[in-house]
Amino acid sequence: MAGVAVAQTVEGTQSAGVIASVKHYILNEQEHFRGGISSNIDDKTMHELYLWPFADAVRAGVGSVMCSYNKINNTYACENTYVINQLLKNELGFQGFVVSDWGAQHSGVMSALNGLDMTMPGDGVRNSTYGSYWGGSLTEAVLSLAIPPFRIDDMAIRIMTAFYKVGRDTKQVDINYSSWTNETVGPQYWHSKTGNTTVNRHVDVQGDHAELIREMGAKSVVLLKNTGNALPLKKPASIAVIGEDAQDNPNGPNACVDRICNIGTLAMGWGSATAEFPYLISPAIALGKQAELDGTVFSNVKSNWDLSTARAAASNASTAIVFVNANSGEGYQTLDGNFGDRKNLTLWNGGDELIAAVASVNPNTIVVIHSVGPVLIDHVKTHPNVTAILWAGLPGQESGNSLTDVLYGKVNPQGRTPFTWGKAAGDWGIITLVNSSTPQPQQDFAEGSFIDYRYFDREEIEPSFEFGFGLSYTNFSYANLTIKRQDVGPYEPRSGFTSAGPTFGGLNVDPASALFPEGFEKVPGMIYPWINNTDISDDPGSIDFPYAAHNRSAQPIVPAGGAPGGNPELYKVVYVVTIEITNAGAVAGTDIPQLYLSLGGPAEPKVVLRGFDDVELDVGETKTVAFNVTYRDLSNWDTEAQDWKITSHLKTVYVGTSSRDLRLHANLE
Repeated sequence: MAGVAVAQTVEGTQSAGVIASVKHYILNEQEHFRGGISSNIDDKTMHELYLWPFADAVRAGVGSVMCSYNKINNTYACENTYVINQLLKNELGFQGFVVSDWGAQHSGVMSALNGLDMTMPGDGVRNSTYGSYWGGSLTEAVLSLAIPPFRIDDMAIRIMTAFYKVGRDTKQVDINYSSWTNETVGPQYWHSKTGNTTVNRHVDVQGDHAELIREMGAKSVVLLKNTGNALPLKKPASIAVIGEDAQDNPNGPNACVDRICNIGTLAMGWGSATAEFPYLISPAIALGKQAELDGTVFSNVKSNWDLSTARAAASNASTAIVFVNANSGEGYQTLDGNFGDRKNLTLWNGGDELIAAVASVNPNTIVVIHSVGPVLIDHVKTHPNVTAILWAGLPGQESGNSLTDVLYGKVNPQGRTPFTWGKAAGDWGIITLVNSSTPQPQQDFAEGSFIDYRYFDREEIEPSFEFGFGLSYTNFSYANLTIKRQDVGPYEPRSGFTSAGPTFGGLNVDPASALFPEGFEKVPGMIYPWINNTDISDDPGSIDFPYAAHNRSAQPIVPAGGAPGGNPELYKVVYVVTIEITNAGAVAGTDIPQLYLSLGGPAEPKVVLRGFDDVELDVGETKTVAFNVTYRDLSNWDTEAQDWKITSHLKTVYVGTSSRDLRLHANLE
């Protein structure tokens, strides 16, 4: 699922002439201790789970990969030669550049030798006279030959390869905005607050984005419960909208820096990668407008804590809609005791108590959840007065309009939950590490590939809602599973050697050639490649570097490598699986059929997702849906052969509507 999503995102982004940077590579699985925790993992799990979507990103042609903050098996990700040079650049055939995040670079020479191609400026300010691990420090390392010239060539070529890959040479656009201020005039050099000029031209690039965002928001809503066809709404006599999460932030949608608050409706998490809302349509506003059109009596309770008022409003309404949420974000700030990661899986701001109060008096209570992930809601699911539950995720600026489209049946819900909803916090089998006696704790990924639905299946734990689950306003039937084996021959490991590392001209190793140009005026705070003086080490042996980093001879091609994304043989289609889906209900709708495989081994997950599609069907219409099954889909990672292998265990294909509603199945030859 992540692999398909990232590949589509890369292709879309880069088709517009923008270099996509996929992150964080790799095993950046929590915010607590992100700058020092060591994610310790075995080779098989690395390949079969965590590296998998990065292979899809590289195969899609991603221009940049951002390395992560954490350590991997006790070596920082941004200077980990195994994960950067061996896995990413060698095995996956990545041709673009690796860039660090701020604070993720921890060395100068070693990060360069071990695969880092571009650094976020300013890392190492306490360790260098140049204010950076690189800058002039990198130049000194090249002049001393601690870093070989071909490595610097490689960095530059990778960066410019990405530049030309997306056509930046023909799609250049003048810089027209500052990421530091919304003011029209401001410092050209923000760090030093110098060079006042026009930094924001306020170019409106929205076009028809609002329509698309509204469509995506509606189609992403997951209908988890719908008892007695409570939804869609049909001009109800009266509705009560209840809860802070339905409201506008009274100070505006961008009132909180980096969205670090939980005031009003939740439409975006918090952190340094947030965007400014051009506007935000809250559910209360959108539902109020719909009620006005329908002649529905409308009431709006804005507080989560005034339970008596909530009960009064709910008891007087034919339909009560309760809004609740759960937030998280980047771990440089704490919000309500949550340091990036959530401290628990309960609803925020008294959400559980609010639902209980409303449902105690209204037999037609609808619950809407805006959350960053699963929350514990089995008590809501089983409440007899809760007739419907919708999970709307983080829907963005058209939040209220998107939700209203689903509640009133303008859009038939088609979203499927991308994670399992457990009944108790321990049901997932793993937890975030939030307490440690050391600032650099160890986190062993002992669960292997058994995460989420794979773990629930193995332990036979009944979830509230399983992975891939989602209801519709219509019904779909599945029939006629067929399998056609393709004549593609056996899988062939790659072999042979690469060409030798190229060199591009000579290198002037005279330190005097790298001094600042005469009369050059520095911008305060800027990092430059020139060196301060000629007193540098000329003994590369004084720096402890791996011999292989200076070896530009031809290298063996690894069996699983040979092209972007890995061995092209892995992506050959071995089987084509087809099914027929019929809309057996009373309204048009979109189904999301899902293909799962059992790889058959005794230590393997019961099933793993290997395909999904979206199929629009009118009432009574039948369509044939085809899934391609590749060598990669059928394979396990063989740690001894360092390649993908199809085991001798029986393989079974399943097609269904979720990880536990597997309606059709057949064995593969």
